[in-house]
This record gives sequence, C-alpha cells and structure tokens, in this order.
Amino acid sequence: MVERVTATKEALQLLEKLKREHGELMFHQSGGCCDGSSPMCYPLHEFRVGDADVLLGSIAGVPFYISKDQYEYWKHTQLIIDAVNGRGGMFSLEGPEGKRFLTRSRVFTEQEQLTLEQ
Repeated sequence: MVERVTATKEALQLLEKLKREHGELMFHQSGGCCDGSSPMCYPLHEFRVGDADVLLGSIAGVPFYISKDQYEYWKHTQLIIDAVNGRGGMFSLEGPEGKRFLTRSRVFTEQEQLTLEQ
C-alpha cells in the first residue's frame, strides 16, 4: 500500500511525546502563507475540517488533513513529515518543545502513481 503521508523517526518521537501530553491529535496543512504552509498539530477536533479539506492518511494514528488546493499541488508526491529544531507555527502544539514539524516530499514512482489511481 502506498502512503500519501508518512513521517521520519524524529517526527514520530515528537508526536508520541505530544500525544502523552495532549491526548488525541490531528494535523492540518492549509498551504496558506506563514504558519499555514507548515503542518500544524492540534488536539483532535480543535481545528474544524470541512469540504475544502482532504484526509491524506494518518501518522501513528494521527489523522493528517490538507486543503484541497494544496492537495492539487502535492497529489503527485508523498509527504514526509519531519521534526527539526526551531520555532514553528505559533498555534501548533510542538512550539514550546523548541521543535517544529516540517514537510518534505518525494515524487511518486510511476508504479506508485498507478496504484494510487486504482
């Protein structure tokens, strides 16, 4: 199975720490300017998703949503969520940890793209 979104070991470790502190979580990446272009981590149901959002998948049981407009730009790639040192979005839960989530990507192979289209 081809995953549209996955995460690095560093991101998974940070996510587990945040889950212990905050309970169930969710991600949203809007593609807007500034903070919105980064993956934002929220307590589950604290951010409202709607018809303008696409559920890409989940990372360690945490749902990952992206805006439809952003999805159109990224649909040919696998999103790889990483955690790096630095300050991220001021509303994202990882901010006080001195870390931030970051989206990396890789283009799907032709075979992966065919699998996803089925």
